[in-house]
Amino acid sequence: MTIADQLETAEHERTALIEESILPTSLAQRPIGLWGYAWIWVGIAVIIATYSLGATGVGGGVGLGTVILTIMLANLAIGAFMLLTADIGTEHGLSFAVYLRAPFGVHGTHLPAISRGVVAAMWFGIQTYLGALALNGIGEYFLGFSNWFVWYVAFAVVQVANTMLGIKSVEKLAALAAPAIIAISVWMYFTLEGIAQTKGLNIWTFRAEGQMSLLVLFIANMGFWSTLAIDIPNLTRFVKTTPGAKGFIARNRNIFAAQLIALPVTQAMIAGIGGVSFIATGNWNPIEVIQGDAQGLALLVLLLLVVLAQWSTNNSANLIPAALTFINLAPRAINYKMGVALAGVVGTLCFPWAILNNLFVFLGYYGAFLSAIGGIMVADYYVLRRRRLNVPELYSLTGQFRYAGGFNIAGLLAWAIGGGVAAWYSQYAFIIGFPLGFAAYLVLMKVLVLPFHPQAELKTRDGREFLATSEGMSWGYLGNGRFRRVAPGETGVVEREDL
Repeated sequence: MTIADQLETAEHERTALIEESILPTSLAQRPIGLWGYAWIWVGIAVIIATYSLGATGVGGGVGLGTVILTIMLANLAIGAFMLLTADIGTEHGLSFAVYLRAPFGVHGTHLPAISRGVVAAMWFGIQTYLGALALNGIGEYFLGFSNWFVWYVAFAVVQVANTMLGIKSVEKLAALAAPAIIAISVWMYFTLEGIAQTKGLNIWTFRAEGQMSLLVLFIANMGFWSTLAIDIPNLTRFVKTTPGAKGFIARNRNIFAAQLIALPVTQAMIAGIGGVSFIATGNWNPIEVIQGDAQGLALLVLLLLVVLAQWSTNNSANLIPAALTFINLAPRAINYKMGVALAGVVGTLCFPWAILNNLFVFLGYYGAFLSAIGGIMVADYYVLRRRRLNVPELYSLTGQFRYAGGFNIAGLLAWAIGGGVAAWYSQYAFIIGFPLGFAAYLVLMKVLVLPFHPQAELKTRDGREFLATSEGMSWGYLGNGRFRRVAPGETGVVEREDL
């Protein structure tokens, strides 16, 4: 039997740690190019809550131009951090939850992974609810039908079905939605600026009373994206990369535009529109402002923005991360399509329409613990292992990542320390949690773990056998718990549910 035949057969095996959608993606299973990935991030970045961030800055006495610049710089900073964690996907083809088996253990991974998965599902419910309200507005205006819950169910089913089709379907939606979102957002800006002008207000010279700190605004924006900053390998493992690209920039060249242009520019634009809305009307939500006066086609276009924004964000930023953490929890029982459906159910059972008003306080504290996970990931991947990873052992219950009963005490303690302190100083959570988690993990690994649980990739001189993409190879699963690195010509094109 050829390697390709073995791979095709093995993909469908399921064990306590293995299901095809959480196996490493091969170089042949990465269909998303530079523009496709950038469009995905334009869709992700348009979140209604971002309007509030911009309005908060303007309402706090900061000029509109300064707010826009601050938010752009904050997102450039978090985008740079995303590039670091993205390499886990481009180099090894691994998902977030599977990689966490290295710093947390094959069982310990479930604690941070599921906490992220549940909140991702919760966000799916919230954004589906917001989209359902927009659809209900369309239905009420054009059809005389009003029942937001019916629209919620219909919208949720459509999004879940779309995501079930795999990453190619998600990319196609983003490619259609993103240009429309940008065009509609530009129209919203000029509409709101016109309202301000009729009131004799100059949006660029306007100053509200307040003493908001730019540092607080900066950190708040970084914390806003801490969730995706840590689980971005879920997406980057599907991004095209050049086999044998040893340099970081060459290996991740299709990712830079999304993280350093699409995310910061789109976020700054959306936050700026929220700021203009606040200046013109005192209301941070431009959708409510324009909807109050809009009729006919204008109303339809506005509400279409809401629907597309929620949909394009939910697919890649909420449903996929949640699904993969649920699969990682029980791969024998849950496949990709079941995981996506489960994410939709969990998000709905969180009753997002009831918790929306109180969610951001929770997310502030939650982001603190996520920042510590980010520090742990970077410390483990770049400093401890130097990008070299014993990937086959990630899928073994008895291998090196079993540590003590399946739990890595260093990762768990570093998470508790970094996340706990960051939560205590929640205003500055990200800049506290990340370095503290980073430092605590390295110290605890060297003192408590490495003397008793040797890591094979740390013992070799060059460690090339523990690299994949940069060596022109992919991690291939051959069945019965066996992995080996395979060249692109050996793998063929293996169908996966998540493609």
